Amino acid sequence: MTITVRPGSTVMFTGDSITDCQRLESEDGLGFGYPLRIAGEWGLRHPDRPVTWLNTGVAGHKVSDLEARWQTDVLDAGPDVVSILVGGNDMGWHTLDPQGHVIPAEEFEAGYDRLLAPLAEAGTELILIEPFLLPIHGVIEAGAGVALIGEKEREEWRIDLDPKIQAVRKLARKYGAHLIAADGMFAELAATAGPEYWAADGVHPTPAGHAALAAAWLRLVA
Repeated sequence: MTITVRPGSTVMFTGDSITDCQRLESEDGLGFGYPLRIAGEWGLRHPDRPVTWLNTGVAGHKVSDLEARWQTDVLDAGPDVVSILVGGNDMGWHTLDPQGHVIPAEEFEAGYDRLLAPLAEAGTELILIEPFLLPIHGVIEAGAGVALIGEKEREEWRIDLDPKIQAVRKLARKYGAHLIAADGMFAELAATAGPEYWAADGVHPTPAGHAALAAAWLRLVA
């Protein structure tokens, strides 16, 4: 079943850098990633159904960071649809920040649950995009040169991420949210074009990766 987006609806995207995508530097505040692609494609398809599109993603944010700003950045706007992509920074934080630590999946799930509960109570339509990690090759710089991430670190990240993906899927079932199984989607896409084609660092999508996210999102709405 798809979400019916009615004229005058407010749709909000929120999360971390993948959603943020330099939104504060963009003219319309949507950034340069999948939220902009979704808004543009929707406008092309449905000129008779104008929508207010909002983006409150913040680069580097974890679930706990979203929770701290949830009331002012999300709930106070009274959105009709909220799309969330978070978890990339909850994964492997201990490898990027000297003050970082492993965030247990249970802590991640409990915080994410607290984000969803008031939205569900308000009758907000929910779209959850699970976090993802593509199996790229070689060593890359992460965190603006803070750390070098190679095969060993990505193996740790994958072990850390998998239970958090399961937590997002569990919460989607609990709240009747629409789920975009992005990790599986990108794994399938990477089998043909290669993982770097979709996310050069394994985490942040290329333009093609953002297009894939947008296409998956648009299949959920009508």
